[in-house]
Amino acid sequence: MGKWAAVLAAFLLLTLAACGTAPAEEQTSKPPQAAEEPEEPPPQPTAEELAQQQIQDILDGMTLEEQVGQLFFVRCPASEAAEDVSTYHLGGYVLFSRDYQDDAGAWLTREQFIDTVQSYQDAALADTGIPLLIGSDEEGGTVTRASRNPNLFDQKFPSPQALAASQTETDSHSVFSSDAWEKNSALLALGINVNLAPVADVSTDPADFIYDRTLGQDAQATAAYVADVVSAMRDCGMGNVLKHFPGYGSNTDTHTGIAVDQRPLETFEASDFLPFAAGIAAGEGTTAVLVSHNIMAAVDDALPASLSPAVHDLLRTELGFDGVVMTDDLAMDAVAAYAADGSAAVLALQAGNDLLITTDYRVQIPQVLQAAEDGVLSAGTIETACRRVLTWKQALGLLD
Repeated sequence: MGKWAAVLAAFLLLTLAACGTAPAEEQTSKPPQAAEEPEEPPPQPTAEELAQQQIQDILDGMTLEEQVGQLFFVRCPASEAAEDVSTYHLGGYVLFSRDYQDDAGAWLTREQFIDTVQSYQDAALADTGIPLLIGSDEEGGTVTRASRNPNLFDQKFPSPQALAASQTETDSHSVFSSDAWEKNSALLALGINVNLAPVADVSTDPADFIYDRTLGQDAQATAAYVADVVSAMRDCGMGNVLKHFPGYGSNTDTHTGIAVDQRPLETFEASDFLPFAAGIAAGEGTTAVLVSHNIMAAVDDALPASLSPAVHDLLRTELGFDGVVMTDDLAMDAVAAYAADGSAAVLALQAGNDLLITTDYRVQIPQVLQAAEDGVLSAGTIETACRRVLTWKQALGLLD
């Protein structure tokens, strides 16, 4: 091989060697690529958001007639009760003594009563799919319904005052809590899901109309009693109703006429409101408030509390209550004069009520629908009230 041939051969070997090693050098000089970060899963909705969405989904699927029907918590009729659930899309039935009896006046057996209530629920599920509120006034003492039936209970429920008298210093638990738990658990087993109790009125004078139904003690003691009862009812799953806001005081019976309460607002704030505030705090969403037909002159001297926007605003703002507000029975004499030129139910909804207790719902519901059609009642007013009713039913475990 010549000199230049040898040089050329050496150059080619070096060049080839360099070409062979360059990719490896390039590869080692490049920084390693970072692994791709996994995408974060979307945030899951909270339990509260899911609950709100359930209510919205139900509302979106309801007709105006169905929404209006949900606002009526009516006295159970003597006939066609199951049929009326579907006809009027009712929100619930309040049971009175006759509803624990058959047509001949004999007390229903436990099985008969449960079957009757279930027939109402079956009608509601077949209609809107929304279960009914089934209510009963089981205050104890002078106002009882279910416990008057000896086939359901051995004796009538004792009054708050009787319970207080039975409390001893050695009792490890409040007699009010124990009684409320046992009583309301038994009512739930019968199909009753709302007890229109406790009475949160403050009365210490035996001459007062409301006295026998109250604890009979001052505001602080009454507030503690209400908190005990409401907590026990909440824990066992029973809906409770604080009554009769803004506080009955020494007023006369509104079943038979108008009662005007002339006490200053400061008296209500220092006394009457305390048990309602305690019950609202203890209820945690299971509580409703029933508004009386008394005229609260310090706030509205023209309208009964049940029909007064000013009194409802007081309950919403000063006590911060955002749950269901319901009327006392709109068929009572105390509101008759105020509905002379219109529907008591329409006036009640305009005032801020969400749930209407009435006997003459077959007249009142068409009037509410007509008011909605005429623009007297807005769709927003009806939907807001219906949302609160559905949310209460949800809190009581009635909605799947």
